[in-house]
Amino acid sequence: MMNALQTISILLEGLVAVLGVMLAVNKKKYYGWCIALTFVLYVFYDLANLLALPISLDWLHLVFFVATVSILWSVWKVFQEA
Repeated sequence: MMNALQTISILLEGLVAVLGVMLAVNKKKYYGWCIALTFVLYVFYDLANLLALPISLDWLHLVFFVATVSILWSVWKVFQEA
């Protein structure tokens, strides 16, 4: 059950990444690129864990940190528009 939920979650993260690109390209909202980056990194992170890829924990922590900074910047930009 958990494996199925994790797989569904990864697919949804991929969909959010695509929507981020669409936001950037179609709506000219440049924070869409950072949203896309965040969720591509989440997909990578989750796949690395799911598939037990031989990637060091330090790299995975760095990936997660970059994703966090990226989404923080995106939300800040959305906040500024509101």
